[in-house]
Amino acid sequence: MRILLLASAFNSLTQRVFTELTDRRHRVAVELAVDGFADAVRAHDPQLVIAPMLTRAIPREVWSAYPCLVVHPGPPGDRGPSALDRALLDGVTEWGVTVLQAEAELDGGPVWASASFPVPPGVGKSALYRGELADAASGAVLEAVERFASGTYVPRRAGAGRWRPVVRQEERRIDWAADSTEVVLRKLRAAHSQPGVLDGDWYLHGGCREDRLRGRPGQVLATRHGAVCRATADGAVWIPEVRPRRRPGGPRTFRRAAAEQVGAGAPEVPASLWSPARRETYRDIWYAEEGSAGFLRWSFPGGAMSAEQCRRLLQAYRFACTRPTDVLVLGGTRDFFCNGIHLGAIEAAADPAAESWATIRAMDDLVEAVLTTGDRLVVAALAGNAAAGGVMLALAADEVWCREGVVLNPHYRLMGLYGSEFWTYVLPRRVGEAAARELTERALPVSAAAAHRAGLVDRLVPVPPGGFGAEVTRLAVRLTASAQLPGRIAAKKAARERDEAHRPLGAYREAELARMRQTFFDAGAPYHTLRAAFVRKARPARTPEHLAGYTEPTPRVSDL
Repeated sequence: MRILLLASAFNSLTQRVFTELTDRRHRVAVELAVDGFADAVRAHDPQLVIAPMLTRAIPREVWSAYPCLVVHPGPPGDRGPSALDRALLDGVTEWGVTVLQAEAELDGGPVWASASFPVPPGVGKSALYRGELADAASGAVLEAVERFASGTYVPRRAGAGRWRPVVRQEERRIDWAADSTEVVLRKLRAAHSQPGVLDGDWYLHGGCREDRLRGRPGQVLATRHGAVCRATADGAVWIPEVRPRRRPGGPRTFRRAAAEQVGAGAPEVPASLWSPARRETYRDIWYAEEGSAGFLRWSFPGGAMSAEQCRRLLQAYRFACTRPTDVLVLGGTRDFFCNGIHLGAIEAAADPAAESWATIRAMDDLVEAVLTTGDRLVVAALAGNAAAGGVMLALAADEVWCREGVVLNPHYRLMGLYGSEFWTYVLPRRVGEAAARELTERALPVSAAAAHRAGLVDRLVPVPPGGFGAEVTRLAVRLTASAQLPGRIAAKKAARERDEAHRPLGAYREAELARMRQTFFDAGAPYHTLRAAFVRKARPARTPEHLAGYTEPTPRVSDL
């Protein structure tokens, strides 16, 4: 079918639905809900409109002319714009998603499909949205599309719905003197990553329990790798990022490392790289072992890495390579794997061009270290989405394991960049030159399944988000017992030597960085405007051209 995705942004859920539908050979276009989008919908003349993420109502002139299915992040009968926020504030353990038909009554139309999902304790809104909710929503959308295509299914109304209004900052406000750690964390997790919890002049983003540090409620007790630890009425929490309140008439603000903004005077408290047993504290990089398998894990806010984070991760990687292991697994246990260089840290820098240059070189150092590891098998384990240099970091490993449901964006051009991280080496060696051009030039997201068919991914891991870490540990330990492992390690070392003789890694790096440096230090390069718009979440004036046209079922990357 011709399916138009109508969305307020081409966000993670919209991308997930896009890839699931294109994998099934539907012709899919995307239209952003900007001014005048009703005319654009008519121009597309779709057979079906699906709204995976929409922050405004579909006008009557659209839903009366075309069947429009809206994804609501709540179970049947739930209505209102803050469904997931309120679910987390209420502390629910199970929630749902509903695909319903747009009508005059908001969220009140007949239901085409629905699905439920667990709400794990300690998981913030954004991670839940990209994980359990995205899994449930994509399944419900596919079911709704099949039912619509059958021409025989009659959707039914959910009955009298419960309207719940938008959550205002007054309801999110933290009373540091009275609120327990659990209450504070619930408020923080229900507001991550948007809109944050307003606290004075700052919006607070993210939250993690601290089990040892204590102090006067509201006091900033310590900092660690950009996060601040703040005392609650009965304990303490770590807050990784803050966002300044926007001044009247001023530019849009964006999230920054909390310690750089509100951590002045607080001591930096280190954390062990080794994964501590039964501790609750903030770590963005940690290491563990199981038998002869090592696990270097990380979790960076937003998934991207600053120059400083790249350097610390490289230091941790070098440590991991001193350990007596045969398999080294890279990546966190849930949510983002890596989204490349940290554009927010670059935008906040006094000299964004110099910071861009420092960050890409630090990222290249990390990728080169992975590529030149010859004494063990390196596995990139993708629990969540990856983009740009983060995809290339994964491809530097010997094997790529990917949770089903992950979305990859292996391209750079939408940010006005040529790209680095040895992509001109690692991408073609995986998929070939033709498919590498297809992936980078089309600049469209790719599902885990499509990436597996194309050769980007070696293993799909069919588990829910919360089960990925344990399953990867099991698979890695099993791999260490393989009789073929010593031969594979020797073969990969020999292959790297042959590739080095053909063209040194330094040549790839030098050629890529020459293009990147030229862009970074050109004040008129589109990268600077695109970066600022991305970081500050500027509303686009129109739908990007690469999304506006219907995809063709063939050729696919896997067919090239």
